[in-house]
Amino acid sequence: MGEARVSVVVPSRGGAARLPVLFEALTKQDFADPWEVVVVLDGVVDESAQVIDRYAEQLPIRCIELDYNMGRSAALNAGFAEATGDILVRCDDDLVPSISYLSLHATAHRAGPVGAVGLYRNVYPDNSYARAYGRDWDVRFRQQAYSTPSDQRWRYWAGNVSVSRDTWASVGPYDTSFRSYGWEDVDWGYRLHRLGIPVVLEPELETVHRIAATTTVTRSQRAFYAGAAKRHFEKKHDVSPSASGSGAWNSIVRVAASRLNEPGVSKVARVVDSLTNRLPPGAARKLIALSVESAATAGYAKASNEGLI
Repeated sequence: MGEARVSVVVPSRGGAARLPVLFEALTKQDFADPWEVVVVLDGVVDESAQVIDRYAEQLPIRCIELDYNMGRSAALNAGFAEATGDILVRCDDDLVPSISYLSLHATAHRAGPVGAVGLYRNVYPDNSYARAYGRDWDVRFRQQAYSTPSDQRWRYWAGNVSVSRDTWASVGPYDTSFRSYGWEDVDWGYRLHRLGIPVVLEPELETVHRIAATTTVTRSQRAFYAGAAKRHFEKKHDVSPSASGSGAWNSIVRVAASRLNEPGVSKVARVVDSLTNRLPPGAARKLIALSVESAATAGYAKASNEGLI
């Protein structure tokens, strides 16, 4: 395989059911230049390699298999090290790219060095969590992101982003010390920002995301371990902790968090999920928010940076 114009790097673990949807979307791309997909299997735990083999004739695809679960940062680094493209795209294995996905990522870099971000358009099952909280949160998240000052947009570096090869070399690899859930992306975006390279949110690059956190339980568990990753980020960069506020809501969150540990987060969230269908929408939304926010606060104080990788 020769050099590509665009390389799409896909970190994956246990993705045999997710990868075909991504691959089908990539077979429909309108991009005319050479491109490639580099899939990194972070430990072999299912039939993902066989799925990749089935698409080898339809896609310019390569597979890297790590010997064991080394974490998302290590998987990304392995993929980017093997990529040949001038434009390097990070694409999570649960995305459903549009027909112009590659063209839009390539176009974003024509005017000079930037970090291009496409926000997620999360797709939820029709359950009580989605109706009471998830879908509304998703809309508000995107609205907030687009209104964020340009010098703070590094916070949205995530699983649908791209940079030039030269920019990647300047920033360096993802930090493998982020072993808990999340923040390895935010860390990379922050390092990009510190080099003076603008991070831009491209509305046209919003991409359907088949989100995994579809219940209060899964969302709260991830929030708990993301709290530990946030603590690790702040310590690494000597960043002052974000103020939690002094209002009544923040006081309630802090009190709830003080009584939570890892098993308690899951136990409380299961109760919340069981109650959501029985409560008025406003009350259900508040209860889910309390579960998620108190889990994040508890995780910041108590969780290990090794959890839920």
